[in-house]
Amino acid sequence: MNLNELTSAGFTQFVKDHLEEDPAGLLFKYHEKVPFDLKIAVQQIAARQKAEKKLPSWTKNLGLIFPASISVEQSSSEQTAAFKSEGLSGNCFIDLTGGFGVDFFYLSRGFEKGVYCEQQAELFQISQHNLSTLNPDKFEFVEGDGLEFLQKTTQHFDLIYADPARRGTGNQKLYRLQDCEPNVVDTWSLLQNKSNSILLKASPMLDLSHAWAELPDLQKITVVSVRNEVKELLLHWEKANEGAPRMISVVDLDGGFSPFEFEPREEEQAHSAFAEAGNYLIEPLAGILKAGAFSLFGARFGLKKLERNSHLYTSESYTRGIPGRVFEVIQEISPKKPVIRTLFPSGKANVICRNYVTGAEELKKKLGLKDGGEEYLIGTQSATAYKLYRCKRIQ
Repeated sequence: MNLNELTSAGFTQFVKDHLEEDPAGLLFKYHEKVPFDLKIAVQQIAARQKAEKKLPSWTKNLGLIFPASISVEQSSSEQTAAFKSEGLSGNCFIDLTGGFGVDFFYLSRGFEKGVYCEQQAELFQISQHNLSTLNPDKFEFVEGDGLEFLQKTTQHFDLIYADPARRGTGNQKLYRLQDCEPNVVDTWSLLQNKSNSILLKASPMLDLSHAWAELPDLQKITVVSVRNEVKELLLHWEKANEGAPRMISVVDLDGGFSPFEFEPREEEQAHSAFAEAGNYLIEPLAGILKAGAFSLFGARFGLKKLERNSHLYTSESYTRGIPGRVFEVIQEISPKKPVIRTLFPSGKANVICRNYVTGAEELKKKLGLKDGGEEYLIGTQSATAYKLYRCKRIQ
């Protein structure tokens, strides 16, 4: 990779002029007509197009270079990276797994100095260029194993951050912390000795109980969602809070809801009340379900569950601000085609199945429906039978 070519005026201007065009068409149109590597220029354009929603300000900054797509796909979005940085500050922090540098850059905003570590040579070179462009003279760069650097350095850090790689040698996905690279479980004592606080990013597929089991000293786990899709888990430890009770926080960015926070023991002590569907059906945010607050959710908001394993709740009245999707029940209906044709003459409805006899796709096929329209069909199980409800969403 030639950084001088990638940052040359002609190369940069070409990328700027063709950001909205089809990359494949550019390869054909400008073959042997430009004085730089056309393939690399087109790769830069394609990478920016793919990352436009995830990294809006980075894709617009033509002074930055984008790596292979896998590194961008695995990076945090600017939105989740900015969330991570909230409330974090100090003199110096270190990112053991720097990657594309998005998390590193946003975390650095609250610190006087940041140390970026990365083993992949090309990714290191790209990120060193980008981070130096974004904030010259603030960062120290370490090419190599972050844990090896941490073992050798005499520095003490206000924060250690890591996003362990979750791909195995056969490209299989890994979820347990001790299977990821670096292995933060086996090196936990080193991380604690070298820092005042630790922040780890983990797979949204990691079971929270497994995280507590692997790292019993964790004080808090944050479940981070964006528009009701769980994106990542954040695992927190602070030396100053040793001995504090465990806490789980569910945050939905862009959702407009306050964080749903609780101690695991609250869920253990909560009890669910049950009832058939009333005027409203409520589905908790995906992050709340991920956190396992199945009984506490209903208890906290005065809701009743339809059935122990359905995780749908009901109420006779509507209360604004419940962290979830709220549907007003129009009627219970029969899952038969003639009924559906009468109620949905357009052949469209938004179908949701939760602990139902079939999945949503199979039910749509059976009833001859396509996604769309303003109304919802919710299939679920109550204490007495499988039920299908015609609803409209109000939140």
